[in-house]
Amino acid sequence: MPQIKANGIAIEYAAHGSRDRETILLIMGLGAQMTRWPLPLIEMFNARGFGVVTFDNRDVGLSHKFDAAGPADVAAIMAARMAGKTPAAAYTLDDMAADAAGVLDALDIGRAHIVGASMGGMIAQMVAANHAHKALSLTSIMSSTGNPALPPAKPEAMAVLMTRPASDDLETLAANAVKAQKTIGSPAYPPDEADIRARFLEDYRRCNYPAGFTRQMAAIMASGDRRDALRRIKVPAMVVHGLADPLVPIEGGRDTAAVITGAELREIPGMGHDLPAPLYPAIVDAVVTVAQKARVSV
Repeated sequence: MPQIKANGIAIEYAAHGSRDRETILLIMGLGAQMTRWPLPLIEMFNARGFGVVTFDNRDVGLSHKFDAAGPADVAAIMAARMAGKTPAAAYTLDDMAADAAGVLDALDIGRAHIVGASMGGMIAQMVAANHAHKALSLTSIMSSTGNPALPPAKPEAMAVLMTRPASDDLETLAANAVKAQKTIGSPAYPPDEADIRARFLEDYRRCNYPAGFTRQMAAIMASGDRRDALRRIKVPAMVVHGLADPLVPIEGGRDTAAVITGAELREIPGMGHDLPAPLYPAIVDAVVTVAQKARVSV
């Protein structure tokens, strides 16, 4: 896959479908490579008449790594945030949003429909807030606003997110990936363990970089409450959230929709913190609906 220079760093990206069509920019979540966007989902967007661009966020996959910053002390950052202090971090979600806008600039794409999942939803929100000239519409999936009053993740979900396995043995890591996905995934659409394992091994062979995960987590916490920024969003917006999400509870999606002027909220029963194949049509319909709304508003 090719690389470009965006916001001053090297970014790995992939383009799917015709460049002559409106573009959907897909932004993936915490510690996740762009390959976590399922190809069948991307092909559904192509079939609906959109080109799609995916990319590796900074500090993950094949994009630029901030090695000089060293691993983030997530526990210290969490303690600082709880004490009402602004934690130190190598970068923030604003920087990651500037990367996303830079990807569009580097590819000579004037404006795109910005879609993000989990942390990617936070980044997508900040693209729409800080780089409005690059956004046609916004779709925020299983994400939140940083509002400190919102309910936290369930303890078991936070535990699988934050706890590293005792061993770096490949079998141990694969088993941990299966456990994590089963913990945070959609109860109505349980994942296949063999599929989870296969996806993990593909990701591991492409890039295994735990330090980047810590710095991305630090970026989320250092960015804090983003509601004031979200109130600046003027493009048509869609919020998609699972009612059974144990990592980012449904209140996060509801708060996002309440803060962004005119945003539509779609709550999906049985959906957890993942993108199960049976829900691809619902996700595509949500993104296409707000894209069509954007055409009308132009």
